[in-house]
Amino acid sequence: MPIELYHRNDHQCLMFTDLCDEGGEVVQSNQFLIVDGGTGAIIDPGGNLAYSELYLGMTRHFPPHQLAAILASHADPDIIASLDRWMTATSGAKLYISRIWERFVPHFCKAGKTAGRIVGIPDPGLRIALGRSELIALPAHFLHSEGNFQFYDPVSRILFSGDLGASMCSGQDAQKPVTALAGHLPRMEAFHRRYMVSNKVLRLWARMARTLDIGMIVPQHGARLEGAAVGQFIDWVETLPCGIDLLGERDYAVPA
Repeated sequence: MPIELYHRNDHQCLMFTDLCDEGGEVVQSNQFLIVDGGTGAIIDPGGNLAYSELYLGMTRHFPPHQLAAILASHADPDIIASLDRWMTATSGAKLYISRIWERFVPHFCKAGKTAGRIVGIPDPGLRIALGRSELIALPAHFLHSEGNFQFYDPVSRILFSGDLGASMCSGQDAQKPVTALAGHLPRMEAFHRRYMVSNKVLRLWARMARTLDIGMIVPQHGARLEGAAVGQFIDWVETLPCGIDLLGERDYAVPA
């Protein structure tokens, strides 16, 4: 069953946490459905393992032909490998993804399936209409993908942060909110040091994030951050060495 992150009037945010449970053989991932009135958007729909339950969950809120948008933070398979099935099951939904990936994602589909249905998001980001509201595609390049976006919902004050904020947990642990960051860091630190490209990018992101009214950070893997953990996470990543900051000559040597 999805977790209801927000529901007021006709605006609803749902998180699916366990659609890819294959006994630990597949990385845990979250998928999201944003509903506004009689339409909606899916954020990071995932691979084929997640498709059926997410599709069924969507149909409980509106018919498939009324899906307005599929939003992809980047082009990894755990984000968008089910694209062919979504393009078949919906008639008018557009895929929003970084413009540097718009000619790559058709490789997930049969020929012609994506014709006229991909919107390349420019590097500075984009405001995407959804019902009577909008979602904001925020630049998050190199966190971790070259072309990467996060999606902010001003109504619910939720930042759907993609891989930034991810943690290595599953099951009940992925469903519970984290309200204090310190005890959660062991599940986050190694991932962020390896997958985020550099501290410079994290500092730029933190500066941008502080200009937003964020009530919740919800990553694509693991548990969501609420309350004090939101500001604590922004402070933590702002000073975190990662990626190329940690590389040296020993990392680029011919194997013995």
